[in-house]
Amino acid sequence: MRSRTDCWVKALTCVRTIRDAADSAGKEIIIEEDLREREIGQIGGLSFQEAKQKVYVDAAFAFPGGESSLQARHRAAQVIRKLLDEHAGKRIVIGTHGDIMTLMLGEFDLRFDYAFWESTSMPDIYKTEWEGEILRQVTRMWKE
Repeated sequence: MRSRTDCWVKALTCVRTIRDAADSAGKEIIIEEDLREREIGQIGGLSFQEAKQKVYVDAAFAFPGGESSLQARHRAAQVIRKLLDEHAGKRIVIGTHGDIMTLMLGEFDLRFDYAFWESTSMPDIYKTEWEGEILRQVTRMWKE
C-alpha cells in the first residue's frame, strides 16, 4: 500500500505541472482527491505493463491492495461531471496522472483504453472539448 507521503508527493507533481497556467490566469489550484493516481496493488510476478494491461482488459479485476479500472474510472468521472457542471462554458486546467486521465476519458468515450494509455508520455498534455457531458474532441498538445 502506498504511504500518505507518497500520495502527497505525487499530488505535488501534478500541482507543479499546472502551476504556471494557474498563476497566469490568477487562479488558485484546488486539489481533488479523487483524481489521485490509481493504486495498482500487489502484482506478483507480472511486469508493470502486464499488470496494467490486465486491469484494463478486465475492468472489474483488481490486484490485492489495488483498485480496479471500474472503481478508479467511477471516482474520477464523478469529479469530471462535477467540474463540467460547475464550470460549464469555461476553460479549466486539470492536472492528474495518465492512468486516471485515460480511465476518466474512457468513461465518456471507449476509445480511451489500454492502447491509448500506452501511447501517452510523461508529461503529456491533452485538450478536451465538451458539450455538457458529451466529450466532443480530444487533442494531444504535447510535442516531444
